[in-house]
Amino acid sequence: MKLRDLDIIVTAPPAPGWGGRYWILVKVTTDTGVTGWGECYASAVGPDAMRAVITDVFARHMEGENPENIERMFRRAYSAGFTQRPDPTVIGAFSGLEIACWDILGKDRDRPVYALLGGRMNDRVRAYSYLYPMAHHRLPEFWIDADMAAESAIDLVKRGYTAVKFDPAGPYTLRGGHQPSLHDTETSVAFCAAIRAAVGPRADLLFGTHGQFSTGGAIRIAKAIEPYNPLWFEEPVPPDNVASMAEVARATSITVSTGERLTTKAEFAAVLAAGAANILQPALGRSGGIWETKKIAALAETYNAQMAPHLYAGPVEWAANVHFATSIPNILMAETIETDYHKALIRNTITVEDGYISAPTTPGLGIDVDEALARAHPYTGTGLHLEMQEDPISYAAPNAFEGGAPVHKPD
Repeated sequence: MKLRDLDIIVTAPPAPGWGGRYWILVKVTTDTGVTGWGECYASAVGPDAMRAVITDVFARHMEGENPENIERMFRRAYSAGFTQRPDPTVIGAFSGLEIACWDILGKDRDRPVYALLGGRMNDRVRAYSYLYPMAHHRLPEFWIDADMAAESAIDLVKRGYTAVKFDPAGPYTLRGGHQPSLHDTETSVAFCAAIRAAVGPRADLLFGTHGQFSTGGAIRIAKAIEPYNPLWFEEPVPPDNVASMAEVARATSITVSTGERLTTKAEFAAVLAAGAANILQPALGRSGGIWETKKIAALAETYNAQMAPHLYAGPVEWAANVHFATSIPNILMAETIETDYHKALIRNTITVEDGYISAPTTPGLGIDVDEALARAHPYTGTGLHLEMQEDPISYAAPNAFEGGAPVHKPD
């Protein structure tokens, strides 16, 4: 069996648009007619350029290869161009293609992917969700309104979720780390207080940031929210500044988490060695794919750290996350997005029930991709999947981070 054909679909989720402006799906077919699906997470180049990167990675390192030879193909991509170091765009392209290889192997052997990864460690995986606005909530006011956030949290808890994530501390900017404004600190405290009062001990609070703070700024805001006992403080400083993140981790009682923007065991190993985080959040469509992320999980075990795979993408990456999570002993939880489009795109073949995701039992990733639906929603905009704010934050008024997809504004 050899990898033969590649098709790339860039689909744009309709409103409300949670999961980013577009998702990059890859469809790989073997010479025996077996098809596998994968998903490449957000890249630093536009979707047309990313198509070219994915096509090049496939043609250069994977086409004509047996899909079993994942280690060999990874080393080709990782070492390409005499680099032999993590390249987030190249590895992002490879990650989606690698996920498709596992889908092929599972289908060919009539087994779920996790059965090929050491088997089923967990019968179900704890899910968590970001706090998204409900139908009656106003935008953009929702993003800085603690009462609306608490209402959204109550709704999730009623549906069985035992962990909720929110990030009221303002946007990330291309200017690097900054001190939080007093307005943003006050908003963060209000969110933690309102959500904790609303859910009590029924749900963990996951305090999200996106690498936007300076070292001192991150410590400052951590101290302000510590009384509400969040489970984690997500990516408090720019992710490449491991020493700074370790300093923050030493200064707060809140567990630091990171990983959405990291790729391969090389970057995650540095985080673990420095004591910078005890919860790792790889995005499997960027981190190197399923096999590389299994290695990251094994490294985390040796540091008594847990895994919480990240999701701000589509349901194909989510399916990969679920199989990965099912197969490892140190899983904490997995991020989940339950829009109608996420569900419809895989025809509800993996679902959340009472706050948990049951291990799929059908071959491969266990999903039934609605290819026609994906093609019916092509991306026609000019923005990247996610973008940073160019202007500095305001110190005169609250700064709203609008959930990663300001759908009420045009690109």
